[in-house]
Amino acid sequence: MIEQALTGAIAGALAGLGIDADGSRLRLERPSRADHGDWSSNAAMVYAKAAKMAPRELAERVVAQLELAGLPHLERAEVAGPGFVNFHLAPTWLHEVLRSVLREETEQYARLHIGQGQTVNLEFVSANPTGPLHAGGGRWGAYGDSLARLFQRCGYETVTEFYVNDLGAQVQLFGQSLVARMTGEPVPDDGYHGDYVVEWANELAAKLRAGAGAEADVSNLLRNAALEEGHAPIPVGTPIEVQFAAKWGMRRALRDVGESLSAMNVSFDCWQSEAALVDSGAMDEAMGRLRDAGWVYEEEGAVWLRTSEHGDDKDRVLYRSDGEPTYFLPDIAYHDAKFDLGRFRRLQRRGVTADNDLHDSDDRKVDRVIDVLGADHHGYVPRIAAAMQMLGHSAESYEAIVGQNVTLMRDGQVIELSKRTGTMVEVRELIDAVGPDVARFAFLLQSIDSRQTIDIDLLSAQASENPVFYVQYAHARIASVARRAESHGVAPVPPAGTDLSTLDGERELALLRALEVLPSVVEIAQRERAPHKVTTWVRDLAGAFHGFYHDCPILLRDVPPEVRDARLCLTEGTRIGLAIGLYLLGVDAPSAM
Repeated sequence: MIEQALTGAIAGALAGLGIDADGSRLRLERPSRADHGDWSSNAAMVYAKAAKMAPRELAERVVAQLELAGLPHLERAEVAGPGFVNFHLAPTWLHEVLRSVLREETEQYARLHIGQGQTVNLEFVSANPTGPLHAGGGRWGAYGDSLARLFQRCGYETVTEFYVNDLGAQVQLFGQSLVARMTGEPVPDDGYHGDYVVEWANELAAKLRAGAGAEADVSNLLRNAALEEGHAPIPVGTPIEVQFAAKWGMRRALRDVGESLSAMNVSFDCWQSEAALVDSGAMDEAMGRLRDAGWVYEEEGAVWLRTSEHGDDKDRVLYRSDGEPTYFLPDIAYHDAKFDLGRFRRLQRRGVTADNDLHDSDDRKVDRVIDVLGADHHGYVPRIAAAMQMLGHSAESYEAIVGQNVTLMRDGQVIELSKRTGTMVEVRELIDAVGPDVARFAFLLQSIDSRQTIDIDLLSAQASENPVFYVQYAHARIASVARRAESHGVAPVPPAGTDLSTLDGERELALLRALEVLPSVVEIAQRERAPHKVTTWVRDLAGAFHGFYHDCPILLRDVPPEVRDARLCLTEGTRIGLAIGLYLLGVDAPSAM
């Protein structure tokens, strides 16, 4: 890579001046202004004190050494400001980049190996299974799935997961609400009042009445079905018909959520059941380890964990005074289990699904567990981090990404997102209105830590002008060029030995520079957990291509064959870059529009 060559040349220039340079302290940056060159180094300012000279004087001596070295692709190096060394590179550097793109193609270009041998468990969305996924939840799906793709592109083995909270009071209320709708009883005040509850209750009633007659009493059918299937109380004392309805309703909700996310090209390796986790004994096992290590104490009839000794603002309750565990204890057991792939797989076999390729005998350890959490979970992070350290996991092995929520608007009004009250827009409704690519691209336009406002009416009205189509059109346009080239008897991708020296115009160089930065964009987007940086990059690349296409004819008769072939190479290289970027965003790369 040119950065490594430049860094090595700077270190060599400093060594030639008698300065022992530590390569780890040498940094190259891309200047914000094109007239400042392609790369810039502050090495002279870093080592001026050791050299016992002013930074600018040292920079001038470094430049002189570089000129003597005859670095490939270097047109000139110059001193700027207080002592920066700016590098201006010849187009031959970018021509080599294009050859790399064409050689490595979509599968290998910008595929990094920084995570080689490391495994990441990434959990995202994990909405309560008590109804459809609201449109705001689509942001977490788009973000988490694209982040997983970035990890994979950077060489990490990545396991994606949806945690199913199928225990607790909300599940009970959901079941009560379904039963009430089926039997004509009042829905609890704090129950679920959305239209989908009515729809699903009717669906369950129709299923129970199938074969029993439309006039059959649904209450008896519900109770008989519950007795036949059998359910563990959620919680203890819950009527069996509520248990049955809740279990059925959660399965119905998870199917709906899975279908909605799948429509956005989002999938999970596993869906982990909280009930299965508790049933497995993992909670008791984690509790025993915490107690044996001395992190547990009792006070006022409750059982506490000393999380304040690991950075939390106070200790946390594990068991309430009535003997019931808080949500915190199963969450501890769940996160602990994620660090052991074999153990985690065994838990999945008890849970909702187990459709990935992990094996019971797998003894690999997960290097990093990452939660993608909503804005109201800031207080959750330090307590889970504390518990993981108490169980022997390193502080850096657990990470939480706390994002900001989405504000949805319709008819000029903010829509409150609540499954309980029914004031919500389902993610499938947004997808139906604007299409999956528009929805997903819109969710990935901004950083996850910034609050996002989506006007559904505006997004629907402007769907044809959405930025994603500008990018997709560039990909489709390139495919069209290839088809036309083939129809003219011209190879869409010229031979590997094609002379690229004619690619020296402003538009061509801008496009080459955009291609060159993709590996850096992928690395930064993964490191900063920022898929929106890929969104910005594909928009920039598409813009550079549209400008090139307008100003640089390819297949016109008066275009010399050597220019035509070089531009066809550049066009194909751009297609490869766009395909990689769109894949990382989970968006389709069409060959025609």
